[in-house]
Amino acid sequence: MENIKITDNHIHVDPKNGDGPVEVAKKFYRAGGSFMIIPNKPTWTVGASCNFDKSMNLVIKYTKEINNNTEVKAFPVVGAHPAELSRRVENGMKLETAAKMMKATLESAQKLVIEGKAIGIGEIGRPHYEVSPEEMDVHNGLILYAMGLAAEADCAIQLHTESAGEEQFLEFAEMADKAGLKRHKVIKHFSGPLVAPDENHGLTPSLIATKNVVVEGIKKGNNFLMETDYLDMKSRPGAVLGPKTVPRRTKDLLQKGILTEEDVYKIHVENVEKVYGIDLE
Repeated sequence: MENIKITDNHIHVDPKNGDGPVEVAKKFYRAGGSFMIIPNKPTWTVGASCNFDKSMNLVIKYTKEINNNTEVKAFPVVGAHPAELSRRVENGMKLETAAKMMKATLESAQKLVIEGKAIGIGEIGRPHYEVSPEEMDVHNGLILYAMGLAAEADCAIQLHTESAGEEQFLEFAEMADKAGLKRHKVIKHFSGPLVAPDENHGLTPSLIATKNVVVEGIKKGNNFLMETDYLDMKSRPGAVLGPKTVPRRTKDLLQKGILTEEDVYKIHVENVEKVYGIDLE
């Protein structure tokens, strides 16, 4: 058990509002973690002067800090959270103007991936809260646009959406087909245990690492990732799940025989390498 490798597929770091990259990585490592996939946080969490490019470049900087100062290997994922569009519309920006801004950001994210500075585009998607039909159409158009950019770059994409069941997974799978993106490169962040192929339609679910979700998921197979969606905010300690959760959950389920060592390697190394096109060895 000492030599197992463990990946948190969606974990945030925030030196302004939380403990920051190095301290979070050290907590993760002490619990048994090996690899962190880190999406940039929304611009408003960084500060009023933060723009999209700064937010994306900051997460690249944070992963370098982790890689240079800890035993953890960190990888950045860059993009624009769907709430970025909603906030601008709420503040009086025209929907079309906000959409153009989001498209330009997605293009910048793709450029960072092509340059080898990031490993995927995300988190992008559509709101988990209610918006007008017109705004939702724009969000769906941006998902399709981002998938097309990911297809060109042959990279993964992390989707933030409403709670998704089989119907939504099929919708996203069909969007990926339309955009020319391989289905397995579409990662449904904050997923429930939709691990069976007829549930996820070839997409990659990133299971939120609660015990019930992982236990239910592994009954159907091991073609999934695990994540905490840790926010690194001192005002919300441990939200969504703490940085030690994925290593501790994995080791506990391995010890109890619910996961095998083969399962652990598949979930935390093989699946990550396949989806992102990276080498963890």
